[in-house]
Amino acid sequence: MTTEPRSDAPTLVEDLLLLLFQPRSGTIAGENTLFYVLGGAVLADLALGDHLTTGDRQRLRSVPGRPPSDGLLRPAWDYLAEKPRGVQTALAAIGPALRKPVLERLIARGDIDQEPRKVLGLFRTTALREGRTERRARLLADVRQVLVEGVQPQARVAALAALLSASGTLPQFHREIPWTSSVIDRAKELERGDWGADAAAAAVTRTVTATVVNSAVVAIAVLPRS
Repeated sequence: MTTEPRSDAPTLVEDLLLLLFQPRSGTIAGENTLFYVLGGAVLADLALGDHLTTGDRQRLRSVPGRPPSDGLLRPAWDYLAEKPRGVQTALAAIGPALRKPVLERLIARGDIDQEPRKVLGLFRTTALREGRTERRARLLADVRQVLVEGVQPQARVAALAALLSASGTLPQFHREIPWTSSVIDRAKELERGDWGADAAAAAVTRTVTATVVNSAVVAIAVLPRS
């Protein structure tokens, strides 16, 4: 298990991977673009925490003197502290290393459990199953309220829903989030950064986070999915 510094509250990237986890199959949805979607969640989390800003040509840069304390977020902040980077460049650099430590976080928190199994009665393997915290259900309910019921989202939930939509996996949630034209339209609005006024975040923070998510969505859309 990872021993990197961990905040008490789960990071946005943990929330996203937990949502992408499919309890019925024990798999992670959207594996083909997973690294880049997780990278987008890290960038969005940095923006929400005022650790990240945008400069010329929408390049991302770290806010000097404001490193995050969480070990999942710090490598991305350090990378962007070296010099401003384009979103796609940042996603390709920080995304590939995220899956393993984020999954370890979820297991350590009890949100996902590991179950030893045997394949063909001979080979030992480990299967993933939903933990007992019920946090995934709460996250899914928050996203459903925004996409289905039209509730005005807080910035964090808006970013989560936008990244979930960008991953291309929303149709897999049809049992909980009906795949209707209104849901599709709302998801695309969130991808574009149309989140509405959010009293839980300052206007500048909302703007930067929306820009990061929107740029990540565009970058993810042009990546190969095979």
